[in-house]
This record gives sequence, C-alpha cells and structure tokens, in this order.
Amino acid sequence: MLKVYTSPSCASCRKVKKYFKDYNIQYIEKNILNTKLTREDILKIVMRSENGFDDIISTRSKVFREKNLQVDNMKIGELVDFIIENPNILRRPIIVADNEIQVGYNDDDITLFLPLEIRNRECFHCFDEKDCPYIKEISKIKNSNCN
Repeated sequence: MLKVYTSPSCASCRKVKKYFKDYNIQYIEKNILNTKLTREDILKIVMRSENGFDDIISTRSKVFREKNLQVDNMKIGELVDFIIENPNILRRPIIVADNEIQVGYNDDDITLFLPLEIRNRECFHCFDEKDCPYIKEISKIKNSNCN
C-alpha cells in the first residue's frame, strides 16, 4: 500500500491526493504535522531515495535556514531525530511505494503509481477507452493521415 506524507497547506499534496482519487489508487495518508514521524518512517523513506537525505530535506525551509544546518556534518541518528522534532524541514508530498519514492508532484513521474494495466495503455486518462476523448482524437488524426 502506498503511503503519502503530507501537510495541510501543501498544494502539491492536494494534487497528489486528487490524482490518486481520480484513478482510484488506494493509499495511506500521514499528515506530518499532526502525526509524529517515527525513526522507521524516516529510514524507510531515506533507504528508497536515490540521494538519501538530500532528496527529502528542503534547504529553503525556515528551520533549515534558522538553524544553519550542515547536513553533511550530522550523524544519521542526529539528522533523523532533528527531522522527527522538525517535520517542516521535509519536502512534500513524499510518496512511498514498496521500492521507491517520489518527492513532490510531477505530472510525468506520478504515472509510476498507476496500476500496470492502466500504465500499459496508449492512453491512461480514462478507464473506458471507447469513450476516451484522447483516443478518439488520436484515431481521427491517424484516419485522416491514411486518406
């Protein structure tokens, strides 16, 4: 099951939730401001990220700037504890799947979370291909090129 780490005022978080709702993708939402993150949560996220903590920490966050953090000089345990106490330092949303994560919202990358049968279609905007306006338009173009 997908887990999505969000915060209430995050526009990208709302986009992800809408996308998942539109495609009927089940997920568990964890609001990082209302529910305290655990060491396990953070370590699972970091282990799936390509660049470790660099992928999930927002260097533009107020806390990051105020504390003048030097992430490279911190031990993993110290950094995990800091994130638990200061969850606003995290970029959002963070979508965690079995083997990977996506940080933020990206129109192209989020298709990774679509079920395989939808991803393999030429068009995954609709569940019923015969009524899909995208496929109808593609068909018109293909047919007009044949004449």
